[in-house]
Amino acid sequence: MDDKSNIITRFNAMDSAPVEISTSHGEIVCYSNRSPKKDTPNEDALAVIPVDEKSTILVVADGLGGMPAGEQASQLMVECLIASVSNIKSSVREAILNGIDEANKTILDMKTGAGTTVSIAEVSGNTLRTYHAGDSLILLTSDYGDVKYQTLSHSPIGYAQICGALDQEQAMRHPERNLISNYVGCNDMHINIGPIIELAPHDTIILSSDALSDNLYEQEICEFIRKGALLHGIKELIVQCNLNMNEPLSDRRCHPDDFTLVSFRQNT
Repeated sequence: MDDKSNIITRFNAMDSAPVEISTSHGEIVCYSNRSPKKDTPNEDALAVIPVDEKSTILVVADGLGGMPAGEQASQLMVECLIASVSNIKSSVREAILNGIDEANKTILDMKTGAGTTVSIAEVSGNTLRTYHAGDSLILLTSDYGDVKYQTLSHSPIGYAQICGALDQEQAMRHPERNLISNYVGCNDMHINIGPIIELAPHDTIILSSDALSDNLYEQEICEFIRKGALLHGIKELIVQCNLNMNEPLSDRRCHPDDFTLVSFRQNT
């Protein structure tokens, strides 16, 4: 693994603007800020973990609101993952899974009822593989604005959408949209591992806490980032999401929340 000094983490952040990071592998943009409707800590965390010249791990963890020590749970998730990846014994995949398992055990051992979602993107060469528990979004979009891949929210509403019982607009309006059925810190936690996906030039990956998917439809997200420089698109995306959180629209049930994202676009 690369020197630990190259790892980027954000805990309890209050970013006024996104930050761009240029690497040999691709362009990365990070942002994290607390909900505009609260003055308590930001319970989200993020990390960018270089593995080698061709591989990077992106992470977003969203500490569960309404439960104790959400910010501690999300930070523990990120720190356990970094520790595991720093000591890879066989494969990056195994190190990621071991890091999540260790975080789950550590949070359960706290016995406070804390929990966190986690969404992880393993980018290796021109391939993507995802790992997640909870409802923090991972979205892969092309430069044409098409959704090429999207993780399933581990929630009753997410399952209702995937089986066709609710459409996107109904799900966005549903009063129980933010209830989740799987997270790091629960006894029966499970991890969804995505397929290995080949990335095309200009494909963009976004990992985000649920503030993004609670306030913008997937096609709106894609439209913001499909053209031009990644940093510019992410800036516009953040502005619109924050605007919706402050001034809810009539066609959706907007939800103010801590807002964290990491975006990646491979060098071409």
